[in-house]
Amino acid sequence: MKIESKNFRVREGEKVRLKKWPTKVKPFYKSKEHYQRLLEYQTREMSARQGLFYAHDRYALLLIFQAMDAAGKDGAIKHVLSGINPQGCEVFSFKKPSDEDMAHDFLWRTTRCLPERGRIGIFNRSYYEEVLVVRVHPELLQAQKLPAELIDEKKIWDERYRSILDLEKHLYRNGTRVVKFFLHLSKEEQRRRFLERIDDSDKNWKFSRSDIAERAHWKDYQKAYEVCLGATSTEHAPWFVVPADDKQNARLIISHIVLEVLEKLKMSYPEPDKARRKALQSIRKQLAK
Repeated sequence: MKIESKNFRVREGEKVRLKKWPTKVKPFYKSKEHYQRLLEYQTREMSARQGLFYAHDRYALLLIFQAMDAAGKDGAIKHVLSGINPQGCEVFSFKKPSDEDMAHDFLWRTTRCLPERGRIGIFNRSYYEEVLVVRVHPELLQAQKLPAELIDEKKIWDERYRSILDLEKHLYRNGTRVVKFFLHLSKEEQRRRFLERIDDSDKNWKFSRSDIAERAHWKDYQKAYEVCLGATSTEHAPWFVVPADDKQNARLIISHIVLEVLEKLKMSYPEPDKARRKALQSIRKQLAK
């Protein structure tokens, strides 16, 4: 069964209703062993492409992961990118903003972490928190030191969407490809995973009371995600809604999409100029003696 990335992509301007997007689809693997083989094949292909990507040194790739708690972002990043050379890849996890972050515009702390050309950057949560968490908890706006006249909840979210769209368009024009994943988890599966974290002592560290507090805002988050996905999925920076109730299936889907993005880039290894070739031949003669 072939993975079709278009089945998970939010079309530009689409009105999103998450209830119509599945949290689970028919597995693309037949067994645990089959899943391992598929993922290993994809990571090998990705590793080869990343080597070319690094050598070509003209593009950057930014992968953004957003989700409700326990949706499997950390695991997806760990497994999907396991074959990537660490020298060409960096992961940033964005938690509660610091006082320094609050003293700048809402894009500042993430913009500082954008990947260089030839490198892959991964944002585990991102600037999208500012139109998700902050929208669900608008009281957080008061801590952002904004002028009072700018805190208008009827306008501020659309204004932030425009700022994000402008940033992503600017990045595209300068060679950075942005791919965004929303791991779509069901409320029942989140409940099951929370219970597993409580019952398994090795996973206790993953659970906190704040997880339950945020779960109480489930409907508000779903609405915030719906508006956000519809407003900010574009041809040059698309959102993919990945069914996340099956972790293995989600990883295969994400891996396939990332590999597909890399394969579409027009890349080649640098060709040495005449002077470089001459220098290499001189060095070769010395080594051959």
